Amino acid sequence: MDSQMHSKVVVVTGAGSGIGQATAILFAQAGAKVVVSDIGTEHGEATVSMIEGMGGVASFVRCDVAEVAAVKALIETTIKLHGRLDYAFNNAGIEGTPALTGAYPEEVWTRVIAVNLTGVYLCMRYELEQMAKQGYGAIVNNASILGTVGFPTACAYVAAKHGVLGLTKTAAAEYAAQGIRVNAVCPGFIETPMLERGGIHQDQAIYDMIVSRQPIGRLGRADEVARLVRWLCSDEASFVTGSSVLVDGGYTTQ
Repeated sequence: MDSQMHSKVVVVTGAGSGIGQATAILFAQAGAKVVVSDIGTEHGEATVSMIEGMGGVASFVRCDVAEVAAVKALIETTIKLHGRLDYAFNNAGIEGTPALTGAYPEEVWTRVIAVNLTGVYLCMRYELEQMAKQGYGAIVNNASILGTVGFPTACAYVAAKHGVLGLTKTAAAEYAAQGIRVNAVCPGFIETPMLERGGIHQDQAIYDMIVSRQPIGRLGRADEVARLVRWLCSDEASFVTGSSVLVDGGYTTQ
């Protein structure tokens, strides 16, 4: 248990699997009270069960981050349960459909932007409102290496993640004087259900090619991103705000 995080309150969106789940568990292990949020009730409640099974404190609030009322209710419920909000990890996201920009389905574009960019904005909107009342807080947004570079057939995802970095920098500058820090993490190829849905394990040649492009020689793990998120929220990162931290095994160095 981390004494500085004992009884702190953290909201994690997209906590039903992958990086979100790993982060929720890591915060709970540090002694924080975790509000687990996900659009999938079964997956979200499974994360709560994992945390409670190891003696942690967690509750589930279903939320589609693209819906204003749902996000507002998420933060309001957190305050009703715990009285404050110390940390937030805005992680919920979807991958979209692979297609060239000139043929990208408009309905998919709309949904990807709604979840991956507008969803982060909405979460920040209500998190910052609460944290400003408190005079403190730390927010981490999950961007991506694709928030720093382009990637063929992923125009919506790339555009959204670039936007997340812009939001992060802007909010950091606006709220630093109020004791609120805002940062972003930029994961690379991490072993998660999202990567699995992308078909990485369906073709050994593709898997080997992607691994070969990682200078570190392997894909990342969700817990490796989670540890960075926890550090960015901690007092050890007290002078870090407006930053976007790559956690990509060196992929973007090339």
